Amino acid sequence: MNSTLSYDDYCTEIVTQADLLASVLTKDTALTTSVPSCPDWNLAQLLRHLGEAHRWVEEIVRTRATEPPPDTALRTLPRDTTQTPPELAAWLTEGAGLLATALRATSPDTRIWTPLPSGSPLFFARRMAHETVIHRCDATLALGADFAVDQHIAIDTMDEWMELGSLPEMFDFHPDRRELLGPGRTLHFHATDTPPEAAADWLVDLTGDALAWRRSAEEAAVSVRAPLTDLLLLIYGRRPADDEAFEVLGDAELLDFYLARVLFG
Repeated sequence: MNSTLSYDDYCTEIVTQADLLASVLTKDTALTTSVPSCPDWNLAQLLRHLGEAHRWVEEIVRTRATEPPPDTALRTLPRDTTQTPPELAAWLTEGAGLLATALRATSPDTRIWTPLPSGSPLFFARRMAHETVIHRCDATLALGADFAVDQHIAIDTMDEWMELGSLPEMFDFHPDRRELLGPGRTLHFHATDTPPEAAADWLVDLTGDALAWRRSAEEAAVSVRAPLTDLLLLIYGRRPADDEAFEVLGDAELLDFYLARVLFG
């Protein structure tokens, strides 16, 4: 795993991002509000999902689990809740804190169960930090508020998405991703609002036997230019490619095909 952030950075971000999410909830927030970017959920379900994910991973890390515990609470998300928005916000931030504490009490090299090849708490620290970032985005957009994320967090969130989407194991879970492969199929994503030293350019190469990516500003069959946060929302399926935020140069059909096949989650 190539990461630009430290293990402790991820622990901090889990709490920071949960706190930021909780801050958009007021006593008058309607928890029945639909979440357009997670169309099967309302706001209560989104918050419950994230809070249960924090607690599920906390149990894995704290117990040094070698197999996954039951995930019933993650899969059972009732649309109604008796909790008020402030109560649900407090429950969410409590779970984030518990997870960060468990991670910090565990060496990042400890061998534990993870859903993808890694077997270390570092995988979960990074995954849960970015999971919290993206679901904060979902809640923020559902409530009609502006979403922003620090540059260094957004870049690492982009990197992790590229890494996970390119794992060979993904062909086992999503055989249709092999349809992406073909000659001349390359995509370039460029952040227009970052300094050169940020190297905020991603090249996706679909010309080989597997999905591949690298940080590069090479020419490609299709290039997408936009501010960094908008790029992040594009690849996570939170904003459509035809949004005015994006300048698409080249094979727009390839971009649509790629985004439809390599979905988050």
